[in-house]
Amino acid sequence: MILQWMPAGHRFRRWTGAIYRLTTSRVMRLVSGMQASLSGEVNETRNRVPRFTIGMATRTEREAIYGLRHQVYADELKQHPVNDRRKLRDTLDDHNVYLVARCESCIAGFISITPPAAGSYSVEKYFRREECPFPFDERLYEIRLLTVLKAHRGNPLAMLLMYAAFRWVQAHGGTHLTALGRNEVLQLYHRVGLRSFNLQISAGAVRYDLMHAEVAAMQRRVEEFSALFEQIEQRTEWKLPFGFRKASACFHGGAFFSAIGSKFDALENRDRVINADVLDAWFPPSPRVLSALQEHLPWLLRTSPPTNCEGLIEAIAQARGIAPENILPGAGSSDLIFRALRHWLSPASHVLILDPTYGEYAHVLEKVIGCTVDRFTLSRSRNYDVELGRIQAALSDAYDLVVLVNPNSPTGRHIDHDELTAILRNAPPQTRFWIDETYIDYAGKGQSMEQFAARSENVVICKSMSKVYALSGARVAYLCAGPHQLESLRAITPPWVVSLPAQVAAVKALDDPTYYAERYRETSVLRLRLSTELAQLGWEVVPGIANFVLCHLPERGFTASTLNRHCQARGLFLRDASVMGSSLGHHALRIAVKDAATNQRILGILRSILKEQP
Repeated sequence: MILQWMPAGHRFRRWTGAIYRLTTSRVMRLVSGMQASLSGEVNETRNRVPRFTIGMATRTEREAIYGLRHQVYADELKQHPVNDRRKLRDTLDDHNVYLVARCESCIAGFISITPPAAGSYSVEKYFRREECPFPFDERLYEIRLLTVLKAHRGNPLAMLLMYAAFRWVQAHGGTHLTALGRNEVLQLYHRVGLRSFNLQISAGAVRYDLMHAEVAAMQRRVEEFSALFEQIEQRTEWKLPFGFRKASACFHGGAFFSAIGSKFDALENRDRVINADVLDAWFPPSPRVLSALQEHLPWLLRTSPPTNCEGLIEAIAQARGIAPENILPGAGSSDLIFRALRHWLSPASHVLILDPTYGEYAHVLEKVIGCTVDRFTLSRSRNYDVELGRIQAALSDAYDLVVLVNPNSPTGRHIDHDELTAILRNAPPQTRFWIDETYIDYAGKGQSMEQFAARSENVVICKSMSKVYALSGARVAYLCAGPHQLESLRAITPPWVVSLPAQVAAVKALDDPTYYAERYRETSVLRLRLSTELAQLGWEVVPGIANFVLCHLPERGFTASTLNRHCQARGLFLRDASVMGSSLGHHALRIAVKDAATNQRILGILRSILKEQP
C-alpha cells in the first residue's frame, strides 16, 4: 500500500469522494463517523466506526447464521414464511462457504458463496440455465445471502462482505460470478461491477434481479476505488486464507522469451531476437567459467552442491577483501530482496526509495509487505542525479529503510563512493541502508561500498553477479553487511540456495578479474557510440555509466509503448521505462547495450520504424 504524504484534509476529501461514488447516499451519510480518525482529530476510542474481523464461519456460527437468516428473511423482509424451528436452511448449505463479519466476537453480517462443485445454484430455482445470458461452467461461482444485521447497518460492512466474497472467488480461480440482487440494495451490486439483465423474480415480498460479472471486471472496479478499499482494509482484521488484496507479480523485462518460446523447444530462435529489454551482459562469461561447465556439466547437474555455499562465500570474501561472515548468498538478487525485506520490515515500517528506480523494490515494499513508502523524486533537468543535500535533509524523517540503487536503473546515474560515504556516516544510526550495486563494476574500480558495509552497523550491500559477470541465467547474488545484520537471515536461508553449476560458474568468474575488466572497458565504448547515434535520432539521451541507455523520445512522436510494439514485430525488444517512475512520462525508453553489430541492428530497426512515423 502506498501512503504518500499529503495534508490530512486532502486525504479525507480524496477518500470521501471515492465513498460517494461507490456507495449509496445513505451509506455515505452514515460512514461519516470515520472522518475523525482519518483527520486525526480524535483518538481511536472515540471513533464511531467499529473494527470488523472477516473470516470463515465456524460450525457453531453456521448454526447461528441459519437462525439469523430466519430473523432477517422471514421476520423482517417477509421473503419466507415464519417457521417453528426459527431457522432457514436449504440443500445448498451442504456445499456453501459462509464468510462472517464479527464485531467484538459477535456476528455483524455474513455472505454465502456457492462453488461450482455444488452442481447447482440458487438462481436455478427461478431461471433455467438456457435463459441466463452467461455460461454455467466450472469457473462460475454464486454470491448469495449478503446480510448485515440491524445494529451494523450504515457502516460500509456490506461493501466489505461483498469484497470478501469477490476475493474468495478470485483466489479460488473463479472467472465469473452470479447473484440475485435485492432491489432495495441493487445500487451496491452495480457499484462493484455486477450487471443486471432485466430478468427479475419475486420471492415473498422481495424482488430480485439476476446479475452477473466477470472477475476481471470487478478487479478493475476495485482498482478504480482503491482509496476506499485502503480505508476499509485499515479497519479490518482479515482472517481469510489469502490476502486482502490480490497478490500481483512484479513486472520485469524479458518479453523477448515470447519470441523464443518459453518451453525452450526452439532455442535457435535466440539468434533472430534482440533482447534489449533486459540488461543481460552482451559478452559471454569468462573462458574459465565455460571450460569448467563444459568439462563437468553432467556431474554438476546430478550432484548436490555444498549445503551452505561455503566455497562460493570464501571466493567472494577473498575477491572483495572482507571476511566470510560478511557474506550471505542468494539465488539472484530477487531472492535476497524478497527474503530480507520481508523479514526485516512490516506494514508499520517507513521506507524511502528513489523515483525512478528498479521496480522490484516498490513492488515488494508496497504490494507484498505493505510498508509506507516515500519517493525521493529525481529531476530530469538534472539528469536524474541524486541531489546529496536533499537526500541528507530527507533522512531526518528517521526511516526504517532507505533503498539506493547505485548506479541507478533505469537512469544509469551513479553516486560517487566518497560522496555516498559522507552521507552514510552522517545518517541516523537507526536507519538501515540497502544499497543495490548490481551495476557498480561498470562505474570503475574502488566504487563499491562493500568494505564500508562490512564494518558498518546499518549498511547492507546487495550484489548481483548476473549483469557484470554474464551469469543472469545462473542466478547468483549475495549480501555484504556486518555479521549482526545477516545473522537472522541465515536462519531462513534454505540449504543449497544456489545450484552447483551456478556456484562453480561464480567462483570461476571471480577468479578472472582481468577478463571482466576488459569487457567493462569495451562496454563503456559501446555505450558511448550507441548514445551518440540515438541522440542523432532526435532523442534525449541520459548520460549513464552502466550497460544500458535511458532515452526520452520526442513528445510529438511515438510513445515508448507504441514504438516498442513496432520493434517487437521486427524481433527487437526494448523496455518501456514509464512504469519505473512516477514522472518519467510515456516517452521514456531503456535500451540495453549490446555488441557493436547488434547495436547497429537496433539502430537500423529504429530508423526504419521512425521513417514510417505519422
